Amino acid sequence: MGGKESEDQEAYGTPAKYDPSFRGPIKNRSCTDVICCVLFLVFILGYIVVGIVAWVYGDPRQVLYPRNSTGAYCGVGDNKDKPYVLYFNIFSCVLGPSILLAAQNGLQCPTPQVCVSSCPDTSWAVASSQFSLTVGEVYTANRSFCLPGVSSDMEVLQSLQQELCPSFLLSSTPALGRCFPLPDTNFTLPQFLPANTSISQGISGLIDSLNARDITVKIFEDFAQSWYWILAALGVALVLSLLFILLLRLVAGPVVLVLIVGLLAVLAYGIYHCWEQYRLLRDKGATISQLGFTTNLSAYQNVQETWLAALIVLAVLEGVLLLLVIFLRQRIRIAVALLTEASKAVGQMMSTVFFPLVTFVLLLICIAYWAVTALYLATSGQPQYAYWVSNTSTPGCENAPVNMSCDPMAPVPNSSCPGLMCVFQSYSSTGGVQRTLFNLQIYGVLGLFWTINWVLAFGQCVLAGAFASFYWAFHKPRDIPTFPLSSAFIRTLRYHTGSLAFGALILTLVQIARIILEYIDHKLRGAQNPLARCIMCCFKCCLWCLEKFIKFLNRNAYIMIAIYGKNFCVSAKNAFMLLMRNILRVIVLDKITDLLLFFGKLLVVGGVGVLSFFFFSGRIRGLGKELENPHLNYYWLPIMTSIIGAYVIASGFFSVFGMCVDTLFLCFLEDLERNDGSLERPYYMSKSLLKILGKKNQVPPAGKKRKK
Repeated sequence: MGGKESEDQEAYGTPAKYDPSFRGPIKNRSCTDVICCVLFLVFILGYIVVGIVAWVYGDPRQVLYPRNSTGAYCGVGDNKDKPYVLYFNIFSCVLGPSILLAAQNGLQCPTPQVCVSSCPDTSWAVASSQFSLTVGEVYTANRSFCLPGVSSDMEVLQSLQQELCPSFLLSSTPALGRCFPLPDTNFTLPQFLPANTSISQGISGLIDSLNARDITVKIFEDFAQSWYWILAALGVALVLSLLFILLLRLVAGPVVLVLIVGLLAVLAYGIYHCWEQYRLLRDKGATISQLGFTTNLSAYQNVQETWLAALIVLAVLEGVLLLLVIFLRQRIRIAVALLTEASKAVGQMMSTVFFPLVTFVLLLICIAYWAVTALYLATSGQPQYAYWVSNTSTPGCENAPVNMSCDPMAPVPNSSCPGLMCVFQSYSSTGGVQRTLFNLQIYGVLGLFWTINWVLAFGQCVLAGAFASFYWAFHKPRDIPTFPLSSAFIRTLRYHTGSLAFGALILTLVQIARIILEYIDHKLRGAQNPLARCIMCCFKCCLWCLEKFIKFLNRNAYIMIAIYGKNFCVSAKNAFMLLMRNILRVIVLDKITDLLLFFGKLLVVGGVGVLSFFFFSGRIRGLGKELENPHLNYYWLPIMTSIIGAYVIASGFFSVFGMCVDTLFLCFLEDLERNDGSLERPYYMSKSLLKILGKKNQVPPAGKKRKK
């Protein structure tokens, strides 16, 4: 046995040697992975250049602001005081072939549109007796909605034929920068509109397509009524998460015991239930031979073989789990002791609990920069204009130059076609920037993933440096350095930007490969045969497993970087070899930590969710007017917001705790290999771990200090 164990150790490297100068995270270190650091900084400079190019050539106003018929934006420039768009004939939007197509084109409808300072507040239509009057006489101050440049001396009939002025106005309300008529408008349409068109029919179609506006208003109303209660729920989640972590030093053992016993009890109940169902169906004589083959899977629950197979599977799981608990009880005790020690470390360095806020802000900056850059790139291009007329069958419009390019600043050429206009069509995709738009977007996506992964790696390495300084303090808390988190932050940023960028780049390439594979699978899904789908599924599964492994390896490599200051490859190798030399301890600790943190998240999220449900649904009574639940349109909205917020808060707190456990575990393994408990090489682990392992440190003689 000894020879085999020695061979296994040699296969996974030699154990760490005692270093009398080692006192925890190395202070005197040098920059690591300098080439990758330079590459990362050059890439970031390029990313900034892409943002500048996008800002110069992009025009996000086409997304943020509505446009009139000439393509001019409402609410900016010359139309600064006219933020809304009025449609001359809103029914042309509704009666078109596809309202969704119109929405995708920026809600551009086949009708003249003009920028206005306010939407009409009353309904009105041109009377037949007013056709011979002038525009200035009919379209007075509160009806001045004609296109710019229309002469006040023009006859009303001529302006209507050329669609220079609206033939009717509807009482409207602004939404999404556009004047939408009220659906309950009681008004008779002009006779020249289709006879079967009513306001209620037309408006209902438009409102149904844009009903998100009403929902949005109600959502904002609900948030305005309940935001302080949501903050209170998030405060409860924060307190519960913090208490759970801090109390683990007292209840880690009982909680793990309860969870293991509970899991065994659930499996035992499953075995009992399967046996009862099997016995019942066996007595009835229901067998699978009587049922035969069927695609109705629910039918198989009525045959005895199904429950017999489930009983066997659960019994095997129960037996395996029970044997693991019996034979790995010592390692389970070590895992519980490490969880307790991690709780003490977090309690000693409370600033680490709130460090995820820094990571969150950095992630928010990365995502916001990418989103703005992508928006500017997507809106780069020059506006294109074309001639347009509402009805090409109108006499004189048969040969009109419809869809031909035009200049909106130039007058419309003399034409016998009434209503011929030069309107905005689209943005061009020609030009150097536009031709390379796809490549720039790819560069932006790569920058998004690389920067996000670097920020996450930076947070992990900083926390690892802080918690490592806790473990390697011989007399806790006296020997813990002052401001360990700040020191780890500066040390990581100064020396290891390149190493973090190296690990983040490897992970980014795998994630990009997964995205490309998903894209190919989506495009070829309809043309694939079963063999191709199977191969694609295998590739996707392999890349998923590879990503998980790289995340695991990177996490432990960052811990070694934080402690020893080596480059990424050496740190990853040392971490992997150290873990492989203690693979059983790794598995036990990992699964117990996952089980415990899952229970913690379930406790926090479930508690906040139940409390929010009973409060916002009005099931908690007798709290008084000050604590009365608000009246909401959708009471589930603050409940879901509270649950999601509680999950985010719990994940942030428990990610710190998980990083602490992993760091202390690697330090513990290094401690076992480096030291032997003598006066010269004492263990740094806690007394509870020493007791579990059956080890102890030698006590120095009276009057003699230990060399530490």
